[in-house]
Amino acid sequence: MTLTTTQQETFARADDFHIAPYRADGTTPGTLTWIWSVVVDGDLYVRAWNGQQSRWYNAAKNQGAGKIMIAGNEYTVAFELVPVAGHEALQDEIDAAYRKKYAGSQYMPPMIADGPRNATVRVILK
Repeated sequence: MTLTTTQQETFARADDFHIAPYRADGTTPGTLTWIWSVVVDGDLYVRAWNGQQSRWYNAAKNQGAGKIMIAGNEYTVAFELVPVAGHEALQDEIDAAYRKKYAGSQYMPPMIADGPRNATVRVILK
């Protein structure tokens, strides 16, 4: 499902993104984990701080779906991995969005480093 203009604006401002990929049974959401999110060209993206070693990232990769909470609302979602190779321009736009949204945070520079960049996920509302 495409994000509405209102969702894009709300999600771009929100700093309360929580992700819960499904567990191995494919229906039970895992524990909600607070992470950073950005909106680029109308799509919602997240990155794993610990790169591809992140527990939630691996669950999202394996299950392909789960739940999120953002801006006070819960959504059922699908997850789509965004590789760096072949998507360099998009990854650069995501980097720029992180720089803008989280400017001044000591945690921002690591989010645009290779580890998290290689663990970028597009979040798709169902």
